[in-house]
Amino acid sequence: MVAGGRLTDWISLGVLASWVPADAVDDAIEATGKQAQRRGGKLPPRVVTYLVMALALFADEDYEEVAARLAGTFADWDGWEESWGRAPTSGGITQARQRLGPEPMAELFSQVARPAATMETAGAFLGRWRLMSIDGMAWDIPDTPANAAGFGYPRAGKDGSPGAFPKAQVVTVSEGASHAAVLAAVGPFALKAGGERALARRLYPQLEEDWLLIADRGFYDWPDWCTAADTGAALLWRFKSDIRLPVLEILPDGSYRSVLVTPKAKAAARQELVEAARAGEDLDPATARHVRVIEYEIPDRDGEDELIALVTTITDLRDAPAAALASAYHQRWEHETANAQLKTFLRGPGRVLRSESPDMIEQEIWGYLLTHYAISALICTAATSAGIDPDRVKFKRTIRAVRRRVADPAFPP
Repeated sequence: MVAGGRLTDWISLGVLASWVPADAVDDAIEATGKQAQRRGGKLPPRVVTYLVMALALFADEDYEEVAARLAGTFADWDGWEESWGRAPTSGGITQARQRLGPEPMAELFSQVARPAATMETAGAFLGRWRLMSIDGMAWDIPDTPANAAGFGYPRAGKDGSPGAFPKAQVVTVSEGASHAAVLAAVGPFALKAGGERALARRLYPQLEEDWLLIADRGFYDWPDWCTAADTGAALLWRFKSDIRLPVLEILPDGSYRSVLVTPKAKAAARQELVEAARAGEDLDPATARHVRVIEYEIPDRDGEDELIALVTTITDLRDAPAAALASAYHQRWEHETANAQLKTFLRGPGRVLRSESPDMIEQEIWGYLLTHYAISALICTAATSAGIDPDRVKFKRTIRAVRRRVADPAFPP
């Protein structure tokens, strides 16, 4: 039960569409210049936008089946004419998707995707900071010449041979408590394109001041750290073991003060910056940054101890003690849960995406991200209202309930 009724009373495409409202869809279409070129037409842009989301919700079904499921619903709102009598064909849907393109879906995501947790949501905050994380995932896409050229193949073996399918790379910034992705970038998987780091660079300038961004090894380099920190967001990133950080002062909670120095600094200049940091002097942020380091060991899979080195911009231990930051870092695994929800529960395990061209792949992925966002925000809102942790509401069961109620006439509002 949740406040105001059963959870299932909250779950319908009408409620989901409240997270992706029709006004926002229309604004995104207008902002990207994708308005219908003529009046009428079975699949105007607004309908296609929701249909792309529905294709993510029903990954097992073909175009015509998904359209047939929604035809009765679409007949109840502006944009679908009863005189058409039946759902559009697969060819008609393909053409409508191509007319829409990926741009309105990306713009729509940027407009509606916002953190869903409140101060009352269990596990959403550490002090004044909202717990957020950044991570990437790869998606298998159809092996067409266009997709191969646009996205590239992963390396499948030691000999460097390509994998069976091209892959698209997606990097998201997600809220830990709700699992909702609020920032995202889509691009090629190919290493020559820069991988996760290159996509993450698109997201760092969009961080918010009240966020604590958690990142695993592999995301750090000096320019990216500076870009992210300059937004005012707090950072908590794990560093690789080969990055040596000077110990400037041991703090009462076991953490220590340190300094990050630009790799461009020569040895003598680096030592001068370290000594200035040790003395507590102000540093030129273009060359060095005060940080705090938390180190601890955990058993690895082989039963040996693995050193975890976390670096944070929160330099005052009174704001966040070492133990609290170590605990917060392990909330990063909530991002793995969010990725599994997208790729396993929503898309289906091992499933290859539908689209045969790069633009349609991007559009399809944005449809998945929007649908996952709507479901995650719904779960978080319902759980917060009930005073329970959102993790107690099963994502897979929620999807099933949404699918059962797909013909709810309230979709979309």
